[in-house]
Amino acid sequence: MSDIDTLAKKLWDYHHMNHQLEKADAIVAFGSYDIRVAERAAELFLAGWAPILLFSGGRGRLTPPGWDTEADEFARRAMDLGVPREKILIENKSANSGENILFTKNLLTEHRIHPQTVIVVHKPYMERRAFASCKKQWEGPEFIMASPELSYEEYPTDTIPKDEFIKDMVGDLERIKLYPEKGFQIPQAIPADVREAYEELVRRGYTKHLVKG
Repeated sequence: MSDIDTLAKKLWDYHHMNHQLEKADAIVAFGSYDIRVAERAAELFLAGWAPILLFSGGRGRLTPPGWDTEADEFARRAMDLGVPREKILIENKSANSGENILFTKNLLTEHRIHPQTVIVVHKPYMERRAFASCKKQWEGPEFIMASPELSYEEYPTDTIPKDEFIKDMVGDLERIKLYPEKGFQIPQAIPADVREAYEELVRRGYTKHLVKG
């Protein structure tokens, strides 16, 4: 393993919440460029962890060019895997994490669904930031974080190269540091070795997705 991999894996491990699955009132999958998130959400639904599956996501800066919206693409994949259309809710207007949460809450309310427990599915390295955002912006439910069950070594693909998702992880770590002060997330403790790994990756140029300004 290279020294870059050693540093990046510290962030990868930190971003995981390592929650145990429990029965929930809804599964919510937040959109992204990674269709494996939809596949994991469908897997959890088909295994009976919740009675409804909601996909949230419009088009963002990293949405693949051939997709309509992330939520619609995720829903199509879930139906291909056997999830009935009538068990899927689609929120396809949101353009950022805050809108993901707000529009998801509103859509569930419209359908008279008031969940006590929600399984939130995201990319593996988005678990912690999504949890911190949900806890701040969605009062009421308990949140169980889940993601595709892939190791750091297994995660890269031809369309998601390692260097790109390391840049993503660095950007997400920065947001975990900065966003509580902006009111977007609850604070999350960052261990010293994780902070040092983040700072070293920044020094080495993994800065593409840092907050601008």
